[in-house]
Amino acid sequence: MGSLHDTVDITGRVLVSGSAEGEVLFTDTALSFWGGVDAVTGEIIDRHHPLSGERLTGRVLALPTSRGSCTGSGVILELILNGQGPAAIVLEHSEAIITLGVIVAEEVFGRSIPVIAVGGQAFAGLKTAGRIRISNAFADVGSNIALTDKDQAILAGERGEAAAVAMRMVLRMAALAGAAELIDITRAHIDGCIYTGPGGLAFAEKLRDLGGRVVVPTTLNAISVDHRRWLVQGVPEALGKPAAAVADAYVAMGAQPTFTCAPYLLDDRPARDEQIVWAESNAVVYANSVLGARTMKYPDYLDIAIALTGRAPRAGCHLPEERAPRLRVTVPPLANADDSLWPLIGYLIGTVSPDAIPLVEGLSEYEPDSDALKAFGAAFATTSAAPMIHIAGVTPEACEPETFAALDLQTIALTADDLLRAWHELNGADPGAVQLVSLGNPHFSATEMAALAALCHGRTRHAHVPLVVTCGRAEMAKAEASGAVAALLAFGVTLVNDTCWCMVTEPIIPVDALTIMTNSGKYAHYGPGLTGRTMRFGSLAACVEAAVAGEDRGDLPAWLG
Repeated sequence: MGSLHDTVDITGRVLVSGSAEGEVLFTDTALSFWGGVDAVTGEIIDRHHPLSGERLTGRVLALPTSRGSCTGSGVILELILNGQGPAAIVLEHSEAIITLGVIVAEEVFGRSIPVIAVGGQAFAGLKTAGRIRISNAFADVGSNIALTDKDQAILAGERGEAAAVAMRMVLRMAALAGAAELIDITRAHIDGCIYTGPGGLAFAEKLRDLGGRVVVPTTLNAISVDHRRWLVQGVPEALGKPAAAVADAYVAMGAQPTFTCAPYLLDDRPARDEQIVWAESNAVVYANSVLGARTMKYPDYLDIAIALTGRAPRAGCHLPEERAPRLRVTVPPLANADDSLWPLIGYLIGTVSPDAIPLVEGLSEYEPDSDALKAFGAAFATTSAAPMIHIAGVTPEACEPETFAALDLQTIALTADDLLRAWHELNGADPGAVQLVSLGNPHFSATEMAALAALCHGRTRHAHVPLVVTCGRAEMAKAEASGAVAALLAFGVTLVNDTCWCMVTEPIIPVDALTIMTNSGKYAHYGPGLTGRTMRFGSLAACVEAAVAGEDRGDLPAWLG
């Protein structure tokens, strides 16, 4: 391909049009922009990533694909609008999350950078390139998608300008996904209500002001603050006001103020084979895998575009053939495993299946419940770009032994050493004092609050170690009715609604907290970059012990040791 001093001209599949030239910033490891890149400075803050500490500003970022959070589209939008973004993005293969953020910048704000996918061989050659030049690249904007009369009417503005803008975005992403047509969807879950910066707020308010109204039942993800209590919690107005304003803009467009990152816990949840549009990475994995509903891993902002039109690309996990596993992963026998197994194994499987839907064997004997599958899926979605998983004998599409028997799948056999390595990756801090115990990423369920209350019963919380739980309003109401909330408050637990740990900042995180203990594989991964703190990871019981003792001794669970 050339030496580190050469300028390499590249071509490939153009996802967003444009021309650019710049120094190459190359990685062969996928990256989540949310939790992985600072939207203000352009620094890569994922402390588990090989490029940690690098700045992508003005450089041509070459990476295989995205992973993790659907909110990555919001981060790239902010970077482009504040001038801290890359000059261009070169991908190994097409992806939706980063690309959609660039498309929003172009469609709504008239700002853009080229995005191009070059394929495996050409991408590998970029490792030795010094500079990359992209010249006059032109993207397919969806002109070949078959449209119904209703689609044409929306595109022509008969349902208002907001719906027309939304339809243009849907068509561009349909072209990227290789869809020939659109399908109707029955419900939506919006992740774009998270406050990533002024660009995301301007986008939501523009759609609102253009008369945007959702046309299907639409729920809202956790937002960046507790909408009702951020002021009394001491959250600065510089965050609280715009974060609440983003949420208000989506509510004004007809979305329900559910404010939870676990919409599958709501009483009205999707049925098997129901065609939906959900964003929020853990919710997508749960909907596809556990509920058997059908959604792609939709990026932020495309979620509201589809909710405004009721139309989605006929592609990806909406299609039965795209839901088949591409990889088999076997888990070794683990005697007396506790609840820390599920986030740990989900995290690990995501690392060995970074973009392929896996079939996981060896877990059915542990009979995972909804809470276990929630923790598993959230951690998996942190390290993998895949939109779902199959667990043999557990998830609905993998319950019959013969379902995938005919597939010739590559097999990865995990070992106890692999699990131990993942455990140490999630435990970035040395054993010792902790200054905060963080629970509820994703949002705690009422059953998890009951389990926590039982573990806290008769114990005394350490005076200098807050234990904070984030949860949705609906699940908290159930826990109040059962008496669990009263028991938690008696122990000294702080309950926070509407927001989640991926958005929580000071002062809910104490200024002097250096180490945070959590039972979430997702937060153990993202926490160091998002908070600047080090993390300890363990079971729910281990978290309670840390809240009582003021320290985590670092004991391995018996099933792992």
